[in-house]
Amino acid sequence: MEIAALAVVSRPTVDLWLSRFGTDGVAGLLDRPRGAPREQVPAAIRDRILALTRTSPPVTTGLSHWSGWEMAAFIRRTEGVYVSHHYVSKLWRETGLKPHRQGTFKVSRDPSSLRRSPT
Repeated sequence: MEIAALAVVSRPTVDLWLSRFGTDGVAGLLDRPRGAPREQVPAAIRDRILALTRTSPPVTTGLSHWSGWEMAAFIRRTEGVYVSHHYVSKLWRETGLKPHRQGTFKVSRDPSSLRRSPT
């Protein structure tokens, strides 16, 4: 308990240190290498999201541009891989993509659209 209080750690941590010291000596107290953190989304899916972002959504979706929610749902449907809308938004921020500003805006030349409604 004294060692735990002095090192400001829990008693189970001290027990672990004592166990390691008992089996490996001082080497057991050194930091051990940890594995690399796993990539949350495979690189192929990340690339797919970026490629789709640069294109208009399929006509069947009825969308004028991608949203994070719609992109995540589309990837889930077509690729069978779950990605969160937060991941999509973060990816867009990191790469400077702004799908809501993609494409062009066309003004209608239909004369009936220029008529004003009676007031």
